Formats: sequence, structure tokens, C-alpha cells
Amino acid sequence: MLPGQFTALLGANGAGKSTLLSLITRLFDTADGTISIDGKSFASHGSKALAPLGVVFQQTTLDLDLSVRQNLRYFARLRGLSSSFAKQRIEETLSALEMFERVDERIRDLNGGHRRRVEIARSMLHKPKLLLLDEPTVGLDIQTRRVIVNHIHNLAKNDNVAVLWTTHLMDEIWDEDHLIVLDKGKIIEDGTVKEILTKNGANSVSDVFESIIVQEEERLK
Repeated sequence: MLPGQFTALLGANGAGKSTLLSLITRLFDTADGTISIDGKSFASHGSKALAPLGVVFQQTTLDLDLSVRQNLRYFARLRGLSSSFAKQRIEETLSALEMFERVDERIRDLNGGHRRRVEIARSMLHKPKLLLLDEPTVGLDIQTRRVIVNHIHNLAKNDNVAVLWTTHLMDEIWDEDHLIVLDKGKIIEDGTVKEILTKNGANSVSDVFESIIVQEEERLK
């Protein structure tokens, strides 16, 4: 993955998307293979290899009884950020997501879309080089989904952050994105959206996805 590149990891439920992110973040481990982040592997650099990561998990990990500010300050301390830098980044990241006016509200009092925006802000506090998002729009309404999808695409472009976004929703993938199609833990397609559409003679990502899954199911019979 390259800086500024938005990579969509597309697959049906059970394809292995969340498992892959768990391996990258060391929630899961395996004796086979090596994962390197910004040229550093966990085996050779330990937990320091995870420093360039920002992560938004599918399930919320915010403290519901703390305010937005308190949640972000706590994360900033865990990351070793100075108070002045943390204050600056909290305002910057929340403002970009139109959430700064809610900075002193409790997480418990926010709706699902606003909670997700706080998690995205938290993931960006330390200016990561690689941002991982595991189906971050699940359960959100269409308008909120669109806002978040647009924000992350613009974030990749404007902040030069590499993004890995897992999804099973085709409308979250833009024409200029890098696309990886995953099925049962296996990479079926890997390339730009345009390259994959041309290769498969398809008009849309949805057509490609349905065709690939049908072909794979037929092959496995």
C-alpha cells in the first residue's frame, strides 16, 4: 500500500476481512508468514512496528461514561503525546469531522454515527501512516455512511495516509480506489478498480464481485 492510497478490501461476511486486520494489529497471531508495516515487522521490532497504525475496529471501543474529550485525552496519553499536541490534534480531528461542538458530551449520549466519528478522530490523533478501518459504516444510515466514506477518501488524499478499508458494500468503493477482492481467505482480485473492471469485462464493482463469487463457488463444488 502506498501513501495516499485508499485500498478497499471487499468480501462477503466470513471472507476473512476482520481476521486479516486482527493479524495486522496483532490481536491474532500465526506461525506462518510475516507482516511488515512501514518496513518493520513485529518479529524484528516488537510493538514499535505497530506505531504507524491507526485503527477503527468494527465494534466500538470507546468508554461510554467518559466525554469525547476524555476518551481522546486518554488515548493521547497511551500514545505518549504531549498535552499541547494532543489538545491541538483533538481540535483538528474533531473539527474535520464536524464534532468539536460535542467535545464535552458523554459518548453514551451520542448516536452511532457520532460515536464512529469520534473513533475516527481518535485513530488520527498521532498522525498515523496507515489507517485500518474494519467495516466502519455497519449499522449507520445512508447519509452518515456517505459522510464517513467521503471523509476517509479525502483524508487519504489530503493527509497522504494509506487507508485499508474493509467492506461488503460496493457503493463505498470509488473508481480511483485500489481494490482487493477476498473470498474464504484467498485474494481473488487485486488492482485498481479500472483494471479489474476491464479484466472482467464488467461495468461495475457489483458485477465483478457477483461474478467472482459465483465462479469461485462453482469451482469449489
